[in-house]
Amino acid sequence: MKAYQSNEIKNIALIGSSGSGKTTLAEAMLFESGVIKRRGTVASGNTTCDYFPVEKEYGYTVFSTIFSVEWNDKKLNFIDTPGSDDFAGSAISALNVTDTALMVLNAQYGVEVGTINLFRYTDNLKKPVIFLVNQLDKDSADYDAVVAQLKENYGGKVVQIQYPVQVGADFHQMIDVLKMKMYQWKPEGGTPEILEIPASELDKATELHKILVEAAAENDEQLMEKFFDEGTLTEDEMRAGIRAGLITRGMFPVLCADAERDMGVRRLMEFLANNVPIVNEMPAYTNTTGKAILPDAKAPTSVFVFKTTVEPHLGRVSYFKVMSGVIKTGEDLTNEDRGSKERISQLFVVAGQTRTEVSELVAGDIGATVKLKDVSTGHTLNGKGADNKFDFIKYPNAKYRRAIKAVKEADSEKLMEILARMHAEDPTWVIEQSKELKQTILSGQGEFHLKTLKWRIENNDKLLIEFHEPKIPYRETITKSARADYRHKKQSGGSGQFGEVHLIVEPYQEGVPVAEIYKFNGQEFKIQARDVQEYPLEWGGKLVFVNSITGGSIDARFMPAILKGIMARMEQGPLTGSYARDVRVIVYEGKMHPVDSNEISFMLAGRNAFSEAFKNSAPKILEPIYNVEVALPAEYVGDVMGDLQSRRAMILGMNSEKGYEKLVAKVPLKELSNFSTALSSITGGRASFTQSFAAYELVPADVQDKLLKEYEAQHQEE
Repeated sequence: MKAYQSNEIKNIALIGSSGSGKTTLAEAMLFESGVIKRRGTVASGNTTCDYFPVEKEYGYTVFSTIFSVEWNDKKLNFIDTPGSDDFAGSAISALNVTDTALMVLNAQYGVEVGTINLFRYTDNLKKPVIFLVNQLDKDSADYDAVVAQLKENYGGKVVQIQYPVQVGADFHQMIDVLKMKMYQWKPEGGTPEILEIPASELDKATELHKILVEAAAENDEQLMEKFFDEGTLTEDEMRAGIRAGLITRGMFPVLCADAERDMGVRRLMEFLANNVPIVNEMPAYTNTTGKAILPDAKAPTSVFVFKTTVEPHLGRVSYFKVMSGVIKTGEDLTNEDRGSKERISQLFVVAGQTRTEVSELVAGDIGATVKLKDVSTGHTLNGKGADNKFDFIKYPNAKYRRAIKAVKEADSEKLMEILARMHAEDPTWVIEQSKELKQTILSGQGEFHLKTLKWRIENNDKLLIEFHEPKIPYRETITKSARADYRHKKQSGGSGQFGEVHLIVEPYQEGVPVAEIYKFNGQEFKIQARDVQEYPLEWGGKLVFVNSITGGSIDARFMPAILKGIMARMEQGPLTGSYARDVRVIVYEGKMHPVDSNEISFMLAGRNAFSEAFKNSAPKILEPIYNVEVALPAEYVGDVMGDLQSRRAMILGMNSEKGYEKLVAKVPLKELSNFSTALSSITGGRASFTQSFAAYELVPADVQDKLLKEYEAQHQEE
């Protein structure tokens, strides 16, 4: 492959819902461009893009795959992305490093929830979008209905470039209203016969051509003036208008194809080569300091690593985009995230697992290198004179979690090394070693996301693992005031131990001051808050420590020890052993011994006094509550709402958003354990959801009783 310059490179993400045919389309494009000599199929497990063993096992895309083709003196870099919402991180990553999205739609289903979610990502990133209606040969294909859905969702910006003469098994003809020609294929597809538009289609084609000309003219003032003067535009002028419309998202062109039979693919590639913006026509990326970095080949070299994999017989492969300058074989670069040096021993242009070695890649291009020592996804590598760092990919929050452990305890350390490597490959796999829960928690985008990781560890790394229901990070707090005192006294010859602490605990609420008088069992306790310290807790909430000692009954030097004892007990609440939070402790009295008092004595006295008072202050269990938003087709709303209500959800609202319904609810984390799986089952995989932490709230009385019994039974077993 020749060395392409920045003004000859176009970067395109293939996105779309599962089953839309992206991988089949990629295979047809690779075949038509001569990169491969024979097309594989998803069913046979021999496609160029789905080459990992786990993809062959499951039969659809799990990882994004980069491939490059040459067409009309342009280099087209594609990233084929998974359609499943479980692997949304790959699609988001691809959209961030490409300049245009080719959204593939299944002609049978049209605009799906996955389509809408992916389009929202393109909107957030301000990326151009081209729609491709695929699988027009299917019996239930309905091109006109799909276009109507697109216009309903995205308005007048949706403009047809092509339309099929017929759909279903008879699909083999397409009208192109940009070129005003009819394309006709033989049953084997491939190179079409280009014909004049038949009389039966001429009126429709002419009307759509007029709409296209007007849409192209609207995106450029000079073209608009010419259109007003002459009433039409040349094909080249229309291309310029389409490109301008794509850049500003003022136009969403619609094309059509049957990728499985290789019909419409050559014309699609010609359209992409002629109309998609080149890399230096798009807005510049900014580094972490906010400085715009142009894709300038003459600038110092900076590359951004957006994907890493470990591949058999090759080791670590790093996929990158050249943000500026030129990267060359043999060059030494600095990892801005690690401070380490990396030697670029080889550079590749890739097509799935096929790699073509090149000597250099220029700004805007996408390529790969191997065997970098200390480079992970998201790292920036700089040449001399560059100090850029990029961090522009924002991944979605995790929404499915499991506790993970090695079947053999001896493999635990090896498992953590593998999980760290997996996270470096895919940052949407989140690993947490929870001191609180005494579990390793693995979080991801869905059940299949984690199932994929399990398959890879067990089949590639030959290490057996188990998933378990994760524990819930409950919290404990108090609901009323209580008082307690405790004397710690120990004498065993020589110096003994003595410390006595009297304290009051009460619920802490922001802005509520310490009272001057507290009453317990008819007795008044006067409080003079000499010193108030607030301690934000790492697990959330606060501990407020009030020193109300008068008359020197406890030396100030022992107060930190009392606080330490209280804090130790806060880490293990008396109800379920969970962290306690939002408590105010007032130490108002105590006693010392001139010889035997020391820090350990007051730490133990403080801890035990606090523990007794906490138990007498009507302690309650708090549970984490999450905000949940579900996007789904209207026909499933009743079933999904019923499922949510069975999970103790509070439904906050429902509204329609361009072709789908959105349910908003608050749901306890405990009840979200298998929601991802249930939602997929209820809706046939046509819904998606997001979740984010909202707050801690009191559990219902029946739930608290159940938790207390479970905790008691667990301790009896131990």
